Amino acid sequence: MSASKSSGSVTDNVIDLFTRQPLSSLDSQRFIRLAPELDGLEMLYTNEAHPDKTFSIKILCWGLRESGEVVGMIPWLDRLTPCPNIKDPLNGHWEAYFDPGTEEVFYEAPIHKTLELETAVDYYCYDCEYDTDVVQEIPDAIGTHAVFSDDNFKTLALKSVVSWRLLNNGRIEGLVIDEEKIVETPVLPGDKALYAAETHPEFHYYFQHHIANKIKSGDPEALAALATLEDR
Repeated sequence: MSASKSSGSVTDNVIDLFTRQPLSSLDSQRFIRLAPELDGLEMLYTNEAHPDKTFSIKILCWGLRESGEVVGMIPWLDRLTPCPNIKDPLNGHWEAYFDPGTEEVFYEAPIHKTLELETAVDYYCYDCEYDTDVVQEIPDAIGTHAVFSDDNFKTLALKSVVSWRLLNNGRIEGLVIDEEKIVETPVLPGDKALYAAETHPEFHYYFQHHIANKIKSGDPEALAALATLEDR
């Protein structure tokens, strides 16, 4: 497989009906490569409910866009989201990236991650036939869980996200295990027992492990926050 980047020349004058942006601009936002975050870097964010507090959340990976921009990525509500683009019911928004080891605050992707992504995308040159062809799959190293419910959260099912899959169209899907299809254990990235959580009709949200564990234990504050999300 060899992959060529879209030039955008054909779509410059074509406007997407939903975003009202030229399709060439949307193409430039497409993710073409991911690099797992393995050193514990975090995202800092704030929201209107706690104006005097700054919160942190672990970064899952760094994503390279068609345009050459590199951004941190986190599981946020119902999708993997670029850190600068986060939104939530409390008007949460991105503030910066953070290295808890050095306590450094920064606003651009680390140079070593940018170089890693640029080098990798040049080396792994895929030519995909379909938008849904898998370009890359990376393991989840931050304990992400997917929340499923078919009765408005009266009952819940939480599944660990094993990996994240980047498709040729730039879409990124979180993969969980279908227990009925397990042949060998442990279930690793690329296993046929995995499926995209977002494609399941009962899927609602992604949470990192500390929130997922609170939900599993019936923590009242966590359950109240979940109910707030459902009402949004």
